[in-house]
Amino acid sequence: MPTTIEEKKTVTREVLLGDEAVARGALHAGITAAYAYPGTPATEIHECLLQHAERHGKPRVAWCANEKTAYETALGVSMAGRRVLVDMKHVGLNVAADPFINSAIVAIHGGLVVAVADDPGMHSSQNEQDSRFYADFARTICLEPADQQEAYAMTREAFALSERFQVPVMVRLVTRLAHSRAVLETQAAEKERPASKVADPRAWTLLPGNARRQWDDLLARQEEMQAWTAGSPYNTLDLNPDFTELGIITTGVARNYYLENVGDMAVRPSHLHIGAYPMPMEMIQTLAAQVKRIVVLEEGYPLVERILRGVLPMPLEVQGKESGHVPLSGELTPEIARRAMGLPVREHLESEAVQLPGRPPQLCPGCPHQDSYGAMAIALEGMDQAMVASDIGCYTLGALPPYRAIESTVCMGASVGMARGAGEAGFHPAVGVIGDSTFLHSGVTPLMDAVSCQADMTLIIMDNGTVGMTGGQPTILPSSRLEKLILGLGVEPEHCHVLHAHPRKLSEMAAVMRTEFQYHGLSVIICARPCIETARKMKKQKDAKQAKDAR
Repeated sequence: MPTTIEEKKTVTREVLLGDEAVARGALHAGITAAYAYPGTPATEIHECLLQHAERHGKPRVAWCANEKTAYETALGVSMAGRRVLVDMKHVGLNVAADPFINSAIVAIHGGLVVAVADDPGMHSSQNEQDSRFYADFARTICLEPADQQEAYAMTREAFALSERFQVPVMVRLVTRLAHSRAVLETQAAEKERPASKVADPRAWTLLPGNARRQWDDLLARQEEMQAWTAGSPYNTLDLNPDFTELGIITTGVARNYYLENVGDMAVRPSHLHIGAYPMPMEMIQTLAAQVKRIVVLEEGYPLVERILRGVLPMPLEVQGKESGHVPLSGELTPEIARRAMGLPVREHLESEAVQLPGRPPQLCPGCPHQDSYGAMAIALEGMDQAMVASDIGCYTLGALPPYRAIESTVCMGASVGMARGAGEAGFHPAVGVIGDSTFLHSGVTPLMDAVSCQADMTLIIMDNGTVGMTGGQPTILPSSRLEKLILGLGVEPEHCHVLHAHPRKLSEMAAVMRTEFQYHGLSVIICARPCIETARKMKKQKDAKQAKDAR
């Protein structure tokens, strides 16, 4: 249908990142609040929301200590009958998994949408996990946009779906979409919902008797969810009855790579695109009845491929990641899709091999972590039974030359528990290295464990006053409160130190560290100095504000 004059008035064309499209979709759905912990490639969702809130005074947008607390705060807004977004990266969903899985059982009141950005290829992450598996496990709806326009539209619709089916709805992005820009059309915003009480508090009180009833209700809604996905415009089936040799299934951004290559095929195959889950099983069965072989192109883990192998009749051949026709790891690309579709590699020029020097990431010049690692290296000299466990953040770069100062990085907060375990296994000194934001995210609880048993370990908190790796977001508590928090947990005052991380203080820092490394018991050392890049950014913002005020 042609666009009416009235409709044209409400349409705005914008150039947005995929992350920004999600933020705009949430704003236009009338959210009351949004909560998050920063993590690439999802960070820009929240940054966009924060900028909007600063300009307009709403919605309520806040960083939280971690993804679990962010999700639980969002649950409170939803229970109050208002719409709320919670956003995170894929490994952040591990932290929020407990409330996420359980929130699929409660009767969601105000629309609750979780935007998760996966990182195939591990550009800035420790694994490639696929968040669609969490949505499938929770038996809830997942929307997977193929482009920025769908990221906007899906996010906006997700709130209505959440309220209709009384479940949290996931919007799953990948790095390539989250961090690329495109022109898209946005519509006029909806009004914010008023607060209201839930009709039946038992639906939010997961005592076993209530939980069993709620679980049965969720299972009963699966058929209705399947009916919705079967008619969703995000799931499309294009059959070619004259060509039965091959059918293609794409999900999310894989559709773009299919469309880029399909024009080179002699015959256009039947094509099913899946953008909304639960998977549209009737469409899949229709495609399977039409073709002899199916190629699955999906970004991430082989979720669709695995399900197909369980439901489609033999001897229909299913090709994808598990069959070896698509690589199991790394990002999907147009060339990978091309090979899987049976097309030859495109003609291209071979450039002469140029041996470029390696350029690994490194700490910024003047970074306070350099001084902390320098002092730690001096303090550990001659201590052959030392073990140093580290954590997620800028200081993870201490694993690389010239420092080679740390021996592990597993997940947020792991350094504390691993240092305790190494000490109990007989290493001395057992050292944990963690940043201030990571400590507040997931390090406080394992430090409580360490206090409870007077663990033989030293924890070094590299406090630069910011979440440096993701762009300099503020930590949830200022640096001045860290020492009070640690002493409040029960760390002995004589073994809790705050040091100024500075090149001129190396000898002083190293002396304190060595003394605590030699001590048999629990000690905590805070090495504090602001991140140099964040300090520059804040000064620039301050100067700009002063200049503006002067005008």
